[in-house]
Amino acid sequence: MDALLSPGDLAFRDEVRAFLAAALPDDLRRATRRATSVFIDPAISLAWQRILHARGWVAPDWPERFGGTGWSELRRYIFAAECARARAPALAPMGLKMVAPVLMHYGSDAQRAHYLPRILSGEDYWCQGFSEPGAGSDLAALGLRAADDGDDYVLNGSKIWTTHAQFANRIFCLVRTGQGGRPQAGISFLLIDMGSPGIRVDPIVTLAGDHELNQVFFDDVRVPKANRLGAENDGWTVAKHLLTFERGGRYAPPLIAYLEQLRTVCDPLSVMVRNRLATAAIELDALQALELHAMSDGLSPADHAMLASMLKIMGTEASQRLDDIALEIGGVDAWAWPSDDTPDTQAVIVPRYLNNRAASIYGGSNEIQRDIIARQLLGAIE
Repeated sequence: MDALLSPGDLAFRDEVRAFLAAALPDDLRRATRRATSVFIDPAISLAWQRILHARGWVAPDWPERFGGTGWSELRRYIFAAECARARAPALAPMGLKMVAPVLMHYGSDAQRAHYLPRILSGEDYWCQGFSEPGAGSDLAALGLRAADDGDDYVLNGSKIWTTHAQFANRIFCLVRTGQGGRPQAGISFLLIDMGSPGIRVDPIVTLAGDHELNQVFFDDVRVPKANRLGAENDGWTVAKHLLTFERGGRYAPPLIAYLEQLRTVCDPLSVMVRNRLATAAIELDALQALELHAMSDGLSPADHAMLASMLKIMGTEASQRLDDIALEIGGVDAWAWPSDDTPDTQAVIVPRYLNNRAASIYGGSNEIQRDIIARQLLGAIE
């Protein structure tokens, strides 16, 4: 990537590196090295978010008028790459990178004025209410009912696989407000206070032993209609806008950092593992090239949507291949129950492997992403 950088970009990279060296505490770096999921506990991620907020760098992707940095897309990528290289904690994406863009696009002035500053500061911590027990990849089959009751909706039903619902004070939800016709036509997008009477959060402990997922139940939960984003029964349009941000993103920088971490513990005599790491490095170079292409000017909305699906497939599957290599490097010792004294890389190999099996499913399974790409390409040919 260095060949793409102007002298000004290189100076900016040096500025970012100096800031990270001075401002990123060692305990947050270690917590990142030992993280087994992309969703780091709020005690860690919010501590880093407050540091970035004070510097004015918490939301590089936001427009300046809402609190963004005004950086070019390349400089935003440089920043992400340097944060990954320094092992800075990933910030929770549900507020900053998912609901915030749809608030900017579909929200009223009052909604933007209320929610966006609270997302920047971390005062509001969001979770996502999309999937249901009977509606995962077929999301349009969702059935959480939002009955019309004057100025409010009354919600009954549940959401599942809700990441960090046990921490969140806000949830954005797709709900059923209409029936008949295409199922997508009867869905609305609501912003909900998790403290509302009638909401219950039940934990789901994963195979990796993590508690990051939950099932959220709604029993006669009242939500003001003023908390709806977009028109009633047009929530599917809002959700498609949001999913572009969830599925796209910058997969390569943290994966490159993880690859370098694995190289430090690889037996130099293990030729087969070294070859697999070399192959992974080539794949990550290709992934990074596609991410940089996605920042190009002149791409249509359809191009961005297809690239988001492509990046989701390539990024999650590259991540899983690195997990396979890590298991080979770790061997039998990787399966030992980790303690505080266990080396960081060894401590996370198996929990990360188990947790990351879901990466090719959540956010829309990779099979669904391939179908989206095929429809776009075949439609263009027709």
